[in-house]
Order: sequence, then C-alpha cells, then structure tokens
Amino acid sequence: MVLRLFNTLGRKLEEFVPLQEGVVKIYTCGPTVYDYAHIGNFRTFVFQDLLRRYLKYKGYSVFQVQNLTDVDDKTIRAAREQGVSLREYTNRYIEAYFQDINTLGIERAEVYPRATEHIPEMVSLIKKLLEKGFAYFSEGSVYYRVSAFKDYGKLSGIKSAGLRAERVKSDEYSKEEARDFALWKAWDEEDGDVFWITELGKGRPGWHIECSAMAMKYLGETFDIHSGGVDLIFPHHENEIAQSEAVTGKPLARYWVHCEHLLVNGQKMAKSLGNYFTLRDLLAKGYTPAAIRFLLLSAHYRDRLNFTFEGLMHAENTVRRLQEFNLRLSAAKPSSSEDRLTEFVEEYRRRFEEAMDNDLNAPAALAVFFEFMREVNKALDEGKVSQRDLVSCRAFVNSFNSIFNVIITPYEEKLEPELQALIKEREEARRRKDWATADRIREELRRRGVLLEDTPQGVRWRRVKPLTS
Repeated sequence: MVLRLFNTLGRKLEEFVPLQEGVVKIYTCGPTVYDYAHIGNFRTFVFQDLLRRYLKYKGYSVFQVQNLTDVDDKTIRAAREQGVSLREYTNRYIEAYFQDINTLGIERAEVYPRATEHIPEMVSLIKKLLEKGFAYFSEGSVYYRVSAFKDYGKLSGIKSAGLRAERVKSDEYSKEEARDFALWKAWDEEDGDVFWITELGKGRPGWHIECSAMAMKYLGETFDIHSGGVDLIFPHHENEIAQSEAVTGKPLARYWVHCEHLLVNGQKMAKSLGNYFTLRDLLAKGYTPAAIRFLLLSAHYRDRLNFTFEGLMHAENTVRRLQEFNLRLSAAKPSSSEDRLTEFVEEYRRRFEEAMDNDLNAPAALAVFFEFMREVNKALDEGKVSQRDLVSCRAFVNSFNSIFNVIITPYEEKLEPELQALIKEREEARRRKDWATADRIREELRRRGVLLEDTPQGVRWRRVKPLTS
C-alpha cells in the first residue's frame, strides 16, 4: 500500500514518493513565540506529529525542521511593554512551547532553528534576490518585486495582478507596488534595540524570508514536505515559494500539506469572544493531555474541527476506554489453544493502514481500531484467546499507539509522590481491614483526579477530571 497525500500545490491527492528512498525531509511552520500557543495552533502541531509518526511507521527515516519565529512586530512590542530584552522574552515562551509539546506527546523535530540565529542566511538570500532583479531597495528597506515572479499564486490560486496590499501602517516603508512585500525592514524607533547592522543596512528581516532561509539551510533547495495551517497558504507559503524558487529555479517543496482551522463552538477563536483557550487553560480545568490530543486528531485534518467541551468530555471517555482495553489486554492470560483472532487482527491492521494511507484519514482509522477493540473484548469475555492471539493483538495496539499516542500506560505516567503515598497508606488500611480509612483515602484521591480500581492483580489507578469543591 502506498501513502497518498492531498497536495495543495496540485489541488489533488498524489502518491507520496520521497526524493531520497527511505528518507523524508519535512519543514513545518512552528510558533511565533510571543505568547502561549493556543489549541488552534496545537491542532496543526498534533497533525504534523501524526504525519511524522505515520511516516516512521511505514519505515521512513524522518528529518523534520520546525522554525521558531522569535522576532516580529508582536514579539518586539511585547518585550518592550514588559521592559525585557527580546531574547529574554522569547526564551520564556520557547521553553513553554517545549513543555506543551511534551505534555501532548508530540515528538521532537530534529532541528528547531530560531530566526534571530539565522540573520546571515537571510541576508545572503536577499542579496541573491537583489542581484537577480527580484528585489529592490526603498527608503532603507528591501522589498520583493512580485511582478518579476511569473509563477506567483500557483500555491494559493490567487493571481498576483489582483492582489491588494496587506494592511500596513501609514508611515511604513514605500513600495513600487502595493502587492510587494518586505524582505528586510529598515530600523524604526518602535523596534528599539532590536536590529542588525548588515550589508542591507540597519534593520531586521521580514517574516517570510525567515522560513525560506532556514528551510534551505537545513533541508536543501528542494525537500519533500512543507506543512502548516491553511491560514499560511497565503501569503506566507506563497511568498516562501516566490523567494526561494526565484533564486534556485527549483521547487522548494514537492508536497504542500495544510491543516484546516479549529473552531470553538462553531466560531473562530478570539479573546474578545471569550472562547480563546491555550493548552494550559484546558489542563487547569482538569482535562487530560491524552483526551485533548485525541480530540485534535478525531477529525480529518482537511476538515474544520469544532471544539466543544462536550466533545472534550466525549474524548475523555473514549481515551478511558482505550486505557482500560490496553490494561485488560496486557493482563490477559491465554484461555484457548486455538488461534481465533490472529487472522482477523491482520485484516484489521490492513484496513487501518488503508485508511491512513488515504491522506491520513484518522477518523476512518480510529473506526477500524474501535471495531477491533469490540471483537477482542468479546473474545476475552468468551475465554477464546490463544497466546498467539494475545501477541498479535498487543502488537497491533502498540502499532496504533506509536501513531496516535493516546494510550498512556502505567509505566509511562507517574503519580506525584504525595499521591503515591496516599495509595500506599490505603493499601495498608485495607490490610488492617480499616475500611473507613480506605474509603476516605479513595474519595480524597478521586477529588484530586485519581480514580482507583481494585483488581485481583492489585490496585490500578487512572487520571480523571478532579472534582470541584
């Protein structure tokens, strides 16, 4: 089976064939580190993680680069308002971002280049654009001459002749044409101490040139996949293509893969509407990382995802079922010498892969896995599983989780020492037959978001939403 992806560039499903056999090079647009990333951002980042994990499942070696935009109008303004350096300010949110992706089980990319650490590469690229006539100076700034690049608009379908300028300040740098965009911005008083003295003058890079320079530094002039949210198709990714291909004459990326928007209760997320949530907001409300991740993966990446708290509660229940199934399967003993499930498991795996190969159709793949769960639970109930059945079932569960990463095993998740001590104290109370103390501790743990289950194999626990007082 071959993987097919919807390529925004060709506007159709295409068979994925990497440039180098067995190796996939990916550039994914990362966060602008002026604040905590919100759940709309994380929908894209979790999708990119699914793409990465499935490519690895299929046997590819993946080399991923994700940029960190640590200089732009927002970061400069926020740092000035707080009276700290740009570096100190952005370091805070870069650290927070890494904490958040760890929480959501997102695998680390191989490289996380910061824009501020790649100014020479950007200057070099801008100089080449100037030499080739694709850029020009105006009042200390450098602009890209859109009219010079005949393929402008091939990604977004927007024809350059009909473009309007992006909204700009009335005193911003002059251009030959409104559709041209800044490659290098001359220093402005509002930039404060954020500037670089280069051959282009005193200033700072434009947003679009950052990604072109860093992508080509780490992945070469042409690489396999470029990914981001649909909001980046135009102008950001369109401008990346114009900048890069004007210099190299080669395609920047062969496959452009974009994730759709996340809505909240059917509306665009906005602080003014009171429906703006960061990952940390949801965790503070008691929701688990696995449920948040599951919800973000539950819709096809090219469909809009409507986030609701009802949907998140459903995700909590679904993840709990997955955890319980995994625990049951892990503890199961052979109850038959006849292999009844092994052949069916391979059929479920085939159907699962078929769904994922079809443009990473996560909802269809999840439906196959839940059907598999029902069949296995039925066989366990009837006592009709062999040792070979158990091995093949566990292998499929492990494969599923290597891709979706929503089943947290007891070995992966650790309880805080204080809560571990409470569980131990309860076990001692049960041995003394002090049922009142045991029940009191159980209720205390439940209040704090830990649900206990007494089984013949011992006590088990799982995270649940804490009870509000």
